[in-house]
Amino acid sequence: MKHLKMTTTAIATVMALNSSAHAQMLTILAGDTPDTIANIEALVAAFGKKNPDVSFDVEFRPGGADGDNIVKSRLATGEMAGVFTYNTGSLFQAIRPDRNLMPITQEDMLDRVADSFEATVTSPDGEIFCVPFGAAMGGGIFYNRGIYNELGLEVPRSWDEFMSNNAKIAEAGKVPVAQTYGDTWTSQLFVLADYYNVQAAEPDFAKRYTANQAKYAESEAAMRGFKYLQDVFEAGYLNEDFGAASFPDGMRMVATGEAAHYPMLTFAVGTVQQNNPENINDIGFFAQPGASADTNGLTVWMPTAMYASKDAAEPELAKEFLSFVASQEGCEVMMAATGATGPYLIDGCSLPADVPVAIADMLPYFQEGGNTAPALEFVSPIKGPNLENLTVEVGSGIRSAEDAAALYDLDVVKQAKQLGLPGWD
Repeated sequence: MKHLKMTTTAIATVMALNSSAHAQMLTILAGDTPDTIANIEALVAAFGKKNPDVSFDVEFRPGGADGDNIVKSRLATGEMAGVFTYNTGSLFQAIRPDRNLMPITQEDMLDRVADSFEATVTSPDGEIFCVPFGAAMGGGIFYNRGIYNELGLEVPRSWDEFMSNNAKIAEAGKVPVAQTYGDTWTSQLFVLADYYNVQAAEPDFAKRYTANQAKYAESEAAMRGFKYLQDVFEAGYLNEDFGAASFPDGMRMVATGEAAHYPMLTFAVGTVQQNNPENINDIGFFAQPGASADTNGLTVWMPTAMYASKDAAEPELAKEFLSFVASQEGCEVMMAATGATGPYLIDGCSLPADVPVAIADMLPYFQEGGNTAPALEFVSPIKGPNLENLTVEVGSGIRSAEDAAALYDLDVVKQAKQLGLPGWD
């Protein structure tokens, strides 16, 4: 895990000018994707400039199950950083917010936060513990615009159209789909981003799933995401190093034309902005194609959140930092660091007119109305911890889609019982 004391040149200089001030230390734990690192470093620099008596100790953790375990372990042992980034939705409920987190329900900062975000991070007793960190995201597929133009391809709205495009791409001697199972969390997109299509087919799926009345293995619509993983593997459409490649590799491949497609969340535009800025407008984006082109739409994720630990050594400082993150200034600091990656849920923080092409591709799904749906983890508290391992197995040809769906149905039982949900006794 990357660990560094944030004594950047800018902050060190400011602190030197005010060395007589009473020093305060804020510890931060955040994810290690390039865009998250850039956002944290920019926020720390900006906050440090405004507060020269504050120094920072920042750690960057891995994503996926490893990072999830680090967060839960730190919270359980009382060793969590003062503030940290983590998921919203179902995974938020799994970290026992009432026991481990500092409530900010009565803080003025929440007046600037969209109600749609607060709904996904409110505990059963009505408390709120976090603010948005970054932009709302769409789940779908990045594509290389140059390859599409060269081969005369159109953006697909159905899975059959997508696979037809892949066949033409393979015929042309190019890699149709990048996968990056070296970062196991990235393997989940074909399943999770398909939820708009699941809901279109079964509007009450989330309600029945939460009540233990619907199963992935028993639903043709829900099973499809697993089958999509199996389809692209069996067709031989993946990059040769799919088992070892990492998330930054996937974004590089689709941005530079090493691959035509990469299933991912739209926050990843920031990674291209960081690592391959010259290719930022060489990628486009479309919602995950489903069974029918007539009902295609976008599955939407709320932003990652920034939380304050109940054990924060400097609780008032932790809340001050959260308030800065949830301000127009904090939002603009992040956009300057990583570019505009989607709609921000902070009052006064609007997107510039010249957003990257992939973000412009996403916005019509929001604007046209009726063709977005929240990801399942925002409408049901149930998300099994082993999903990313099962999707790696299906996407690598190790396990069938049917077996993985059945195992995932078993994977969620323990969590549902821990949450005390009706119907799971």
